[in-house]
Amino acid sequence: MILLAAATFFKGGIQVEELQQAKSLLEPLLGNSAAIVFALALLMAGISSTITSGMAAGSIFAGIFGEAYHIKDSHSQVGVVLSLGIALLLIFFIGDPFKGLIISQMILSIQLPFTAFLQVGLTSSRKVMGQYVNSKWSTFVLYAIATIVTVLNIMLLISSFS
Repeated sequence: MILLAAATFFKGGIQVEELQQAKSLLEPLLGNSAAIVFALALLMAGISSTITSGMAAGSIFAGIFGEAYHIKDSHSQVGVVLSLGIALLLIFFIGDPFKGLIISQMILSIQLPFTAFLQVGLTSSRKVMGQYVNSKWSTFVLYAIATIVTVLNIMLLISSFS
């Protein structure tokens, strides 16, 4: 839903400055239910991102200590709480929801390389993965992809300030 809206706005050359504007631009396509559909899409995207973030942080934190992710493990719990706790604290400092979305995406683009490189490192460790460890070729390809994504994120971040 959000991707379709973004593609529609981009194709039409429409600059969206606030969420209310995005909702009103979707009304011709969805009718009176545009606000509900848009709100549900944002809510579901937020919930899935939150769950993914918590589990990724728990996995990484447990992996740093050479353990598998398990929600009852203290290292996994610390990773989840750190991820979700920091996100919750940030919510209290954001007044404008639209700017909050933009800021959250910028933070995710900064955070993504850390997660990507840590995950490749963990999945390439025989100690952590055992028989399921990445091959040397897979490790090389994954690090190359992580590097490309990092460079693209840096370019996007720089372009947003220029």
